[in-house]
Amino acid sequence: MKALNQLLGHTTALRQVQMKLLAGPLLILLVMAMLILPLPPFALDMFFTFNIALAVMVLLVSMFTRQPLDFAAFPAVLLFTTLLRLSLNVASTRVILMEGHQGGDAAGRVIEAFGQFLIGGNFAVGLVVFAILVVINFMVITKGAGRIAEVGARFMLDAMPGKQMAIDADLNAGLIGEEDARRRRAEVAQEADFYGSMDGASKFVRGDAMAGLVIMVVNVIGGLLIGMLQHDMAFGDAARTYTLMTIGDGLVAQIPALVISTAAGVTVSRVNTDQDVGQQMMSQLFVSPQVLILCAAVMGLLGLVPGMPNLVFLLFTGVLAGLAWTLQRRAAREQAEADLQAPPPPAPEAPEASWDDVQLVDPLGLEVGHRLIPLVDERQDAELLGRIKSVRKKFAQEIGFLPPVVHIRDNLELGANTYVISLKGVEIGRGESFPGRWLAINPGQVSGEVEGTPTQDPAFGLPARWIQQDQRELAQVYGYTVVDAGTVVATHLNHLLQQHAADMLGRHEVQQLLDKLGEEQKALVEEVVPKALTLTTLQRILQSLLQEEVSIRDLPTILDTLAEYAPHQQDVNELVAQVRIALGRGITQQWFPPGEEMRVIGLDAGLERVLLQAMNNNSALEPGLADTLMEQAGIALTEQETRGEPPVMVVQHALRPLLSRFLRRQLPHLVVMSQAEVPADRTLRVTSLVGGQAASRG
Repeated sequence: MKALNQLLGHTTALRQVQMKLLAGPLLILLVMAMLILPLPPFALDMFFTFNIALAVMVLLVSMFTRQPLDFAAFPAVLLFTTLLRLSLNVASTRVILMEGHQGGDAAGRVIEAFGQFLIGGNFAVGLVVFAILVVINFMVITKGAGRIAEVGARFMLDAMPGKQMAIDADLNAGLIGEEDARRRRAEVAQEADFYGSMDGASKFVRGDAMAGLVIMVVNVIGGLLIGMLQHDMAFGDAARTYTLMTIGDGLVAQIPALVISTAAGVTVSRVNTDQDVGQQMMSQLFVSPQVLILCAAVMGLLGLVPGMPNLVFLLFTGVLAGLAWTLQRRAAREQAEADLQAPPPPAPEAPEASWDDVQLVDPLGLEVGHRLIPLVDERQDAELLGRIKSVRKKFAQEIGFLPPVVHIRDNLELGANTYVISLKGVEIGRGESFPGRWLAINPGQVSGEVEGTPTQDPAFGLPARWIQQDQRELAQVYGYTVVDAGTVVATHLNHLLQQHAADMLGRHEVQQLLDKLGEEQKALVEEVVPKALTLTTLQRILQSLLQEEVSIRDLPTILDTLAEYAPHQQDVNELVAQVRIALGRGITQQWFPPGEEMRVIGLDAGLERVLLQAMNNNSALEPGLADTLMEQAGIALTEQETRGEPPVMVVQHALRPLLSRFLRRQLPHLVVMSQAEVPADRTLRVTSLVGGQAASRG
């Protein structure tokens, strides 16, 4: 029994395979038979109905496929359906011309129904409808589908080498096996064949449309001639009978042709995804509630226009609005469910340290409290920004190099009106400034008092007052120096830049100075750096000059001097002394205008001998002598400044470095010059003498 069941199963499978193999030849034989043998009306009804069912089936299959190769037989199906329609047209034409005089049902009930029911028995309407269907099929759908298939075939052929190389690369890398590679190569070849076949098969539909027009004209003219000449029919009766039957025949053929053309367009115009055409359209057209709400709003506005079919427009408005509301509720529900099902987020791990965590200090910084932000905010007045630019430009012109850019930031930890100036991350100055108020600085010779908040000038420590706008003119009359809040900060910044110029001169700035001078005096630069001195040694020399407020603008003179002495002398202090002598006229003019007598502080001759002796013996000063020297120098400096004279002391050339380093520790404003630095044409007068009592002690 079991063997019998197996035998019956094999027999059934064999029959199914044989039926599939015979389907194609049987269809061809059927088409040839319809072309040659006359068919009765009932057979025509059966074949026309089968043609319509086949067209609908092809359309549905094309819509439900997800990949073009899922319907790889479509080009052949297109050919066979076209042949079937043409053979039906031939068979129906034979019946219409031979039996049409007997009535509208002579060619079958299907043709009669299409001629009577669909167009109401009006052959003029039928002609228009038939022409419109032919134009839609021929000019729109078939032409577009053919163009898409042509472009798709061209792109597929162009992409074939790249796809084949990608398959070979995956195979060589071991990502796929030989069987997978063979299958993927076959798919690439099949895609190219499919689009090429579709490009050619689309011509069948266009030819079918043209043939339908020709067949209709032949049927109309032939029917008129046969009806009037062979069957003695009146012209009107012949025209109505044969034209209605011809139009019915054309419609029953062109409607399936239009369906097949639509299926061809769907097949070649789809984008390869995991969804069929219907799913793609539904998931992409009706997915955004915002789109539906806007569409509902437009339809509602049109529905409110007088004269429009308000009910229809408002009905669609309600449908679209309801659909949008449904989508919004569904999205909210899905989001809530996802939030409930989602696992709690993992605790954030501390990131590993990286070089991005290394924060370099700003070479020059300015931090301001929140009430000073308008002074540096570009969106507001930002008056301080312009003054800072002027300060940097003035510094570069006077000192001889460009200072770093001032990085400005707000700091809520500071007082509301406090600002802090930092150099390389270290605070070098702090003060307060009050926007909207004025600082009246007392230079020491005012003739009256003004109302205001007592304070000190942050730059020079002079007594001052913060006054209101209405006190400004009175303060100027009394002799005060009146400046605004931005100028206070800018002046303080300028003063600190002058004091710390040596700290801001780095190797980068020195190299830029050499590069700038090298554009004009390349030989001089190359003779000094690196032949005679290293860049670091030159930096130390320039920093020593800046520490004693000597400008380095005259860089050519500095390099000329170093080119002369550096080959024989490498001591930085000795080289600085020679450079100061070379810059003597500029140093002198910095403190004493040309042509005026130089009124300076001098050093007692006895003290000079003691200091020279100690320096030659490399011994330190006796503590009592050092304290007395510092005290007397301070008294002399105060007297000098009281008289309005420059704070300058002139000593012997050998003593200048020693006294400069010693006295500037507590008297930073005192300038110590060498007699060798004073030009020969300048008159020197000592107004204060330091060291008479100290020398006698020594």
